[in-house]
Amino acid sequence: MEQIYLTIVLAPLLGAVVAGLFRNQVGRAGAHWAAIGGVGVACALSFYVLKLHAIDGAPADNVSVYTWMVSDGLRFEIGFLVDRLTAMMMAVVTFVSLMVHIYTIGYMHEEEGYQRFFSYIALFTFSMLMLVMSNNFLQLFFGWEAVGLVSYLLIGFYFKRESAIFANLKAFLVNRVGDFGFILGIAAVAMYFNSLDYHEVFAKAPELADTRIRILGDTEWSLMTVIGVLLFIGAMGKSAQVPLHVWLPDSMEGPTPISALIHAATMVTAGIFMVARMSPLYELSEAALSFVLVIGATTAFFTGLIGIVQNDIKRVVAYSTLSQLGVMVTALGASAYAAGVFHLMTHAFFKALLFLAAGSVIMGMHHDQDIRNMGGIRRRMPITYWTSLLGSLALIGFPGFSGFFSKDVIIEAVRHATLPGAGYAYVLLVMGVFVTALYSFRMFFLVFHGEGPRDHHAAAHLHESPAVVTVPLILLAIPSVVIGYLTVGDMVFGDYFKGVLTVRPEHDVLAQIGRDFHGAGAFVLHGMSGLPFFLAMGGLAVAAYVYLYNPSIADWIKARFGVVYDVLDRKYGFDEFNQAVFAAGSRALGRALWQGGDRAVIDGVIVDGSAKAVGWLAGVVRHLQTGYLYHYAIAMILGLIAFLAWFVIH
Repeated sequence: MEQIYLTIVLAPLLGAVVAGLFRNQVGRAGAHWAAIGGVGVACALSFYVLKLHAIDGAPADNVSVYTWMVSDGLRFEIGFLVDRLTAMMMAVVTFVSLMVHIYTIGYMHEEEGYQRFFSYIALFTFSMLMLVMSNNFLQLFFGWEAVGLVSYLLIGFYFKRESAIFANLKAFLVNRVGDFGFILGIAAVAMYFNSLDYHEVFAKAPELADTRIRILGDTEWSLMTVIGVLLFIGAMGKSAQVPLHVWLPDSMEGPTPISALIHAATMVTAGIFMVARMSPLYELSEAALSFVLVIGATTAFFTGLIGIVQNDIKRVVAYSTLSQLGVMVTALGASAYAAGVFHLMTHAFFKALLFLAAGSVIMGMHHDQDIRNMGGIRRRMPITYWTSLLGSLALIGFPGFSGFFSKDVIIEAVRHATLPGAGYAYVLLVMGVFVTALYSFRMFFLVFHGEGPRDHHAAAHLHESPAVVTVPLILLAIPSVVIGYLTVGDMVFGDYFKGVLTVRPEHDVLAQIGRDFHGAGAFVLHGMSGLPFFLAMGGLAVAAYVYLYNPSIADWIKARFGVVYDVLDRKYGFDEFNQAVFAAGSRALGRALWQGGDRAVIDGVIVDGSAKAVGWLAGVVRHLQTGYLYHYAIAMILGLIAFLAWFVIH
């Protein structure tokens, strides 16, 4: 199996090398076939691994491939931990990535840097596979930073645009804030556990559950709380949780395929996967769980509200991603790890579908992304229309669709949770259901219904995208509809994650819900009588009435509640705050260090000062070199007398 695991991670890397380093030799077609071939091999083998673990019941594999270094008993290794969680993540990551690779042929066919883009997205897939397959914190951190690096390159793919350079720098800097906490958490693990191997750390964790440490002063902190919070700060950056969420909407500056890849099953879900993998540590700290719970619920509701006022089609879907990531994080904080990971899986399919469908619309509209300029597209782009409808229904949790099962389970889990902050989280999640339906179908109705695009030239040339674009849409639409129905019983209420995810009995809210679970069909019928269903249908109905039958209401609301609209349009002022405090503060600090430190101390004292001192000393010494022999003789005699006097005295 070790050879299979190595092939899975190295095949996309090989494709990236061929497409990137040999782009001139292989050309455009050779580059995309190399990248697609590498990811296709990884995808096929990942599904084989999933079959072995999910269907055949193969035990977890913990394989050490290479020992890089041993320092004072601490081993730094490259290895793979492949269990049912890993197998599911591998299959989702490679399948969504493969769909994005195929789609890219159609979307990027006229773009410069075609080979470079394929090299980047194949490298992105390799990085994510290294992350999810790791069996130790060192390799986890490598994959963590690698996806961050490649996302920086992809967000700034159009490097001649100032907005793209600003966006990728913003993403890089915000993630550095989160990663600082993340590496401190890993350092704490190494310090107190003297190991970076998952198996050893998880086995030793109960022994250190009551350990208290001092960070500043005499205040004692729970070791598990400190580790849990520090690791989650890393997840806040990578999975875009408030207040480290500000980079994600701006990542739309990259091409649409990478928006789908970043926002669906790869980079932003790394934090969700990491917290689920670390469940044996988080279960030992209710404070850390409550912190996760509150941050997730806050992100889920308040970023969803921003989606209502967005007019860029990609940004609407981006804020949807922020909100859904918050839902996943809330599930993790409620100890419903299986439900959070289950929503990660279902969300990967329908969110990738919505992004790629948005890209299809953008292609049809000649790269106009403003939904106010669209309308009536359903008649010219039927495949894009129907797949977008299926993705939108899955997103809002329409009964029977994949999103219905995962979101309803999470809401019920939070309702049963007893951790501090659970009541707050439940209220925000329930209200968020209405908000999600409202912004999702606001976008859907404005784009696909109505009279038609305002640009008559664009309307005249509007047509369905080529098959290389629509086939991935269809293939993603299928799991968006059925995957939840097929897997909810095993993944959430069954034994799929038994021995993989750790949940203490007093935190096991899914077990409480599972007592009343009698199959997916009964779950649908029960859900249709619950509050979330009526709120979702209410949001859909409001969107239909306002944006299909009485659009003037939207203008009236905007005029009447202009302050609220302005707050949402300004994204609660996070960007202004960061610019005024952190960006301006950093520049001011830099100027102070340059003027007071560099110019005054380094240049003025050390460099220029030493040069002036040497010059002064040289000027003094120069007067001693007269060239007259009797001056030197007198100096020698005086020196000899002084030496003899010192000798006689001492």
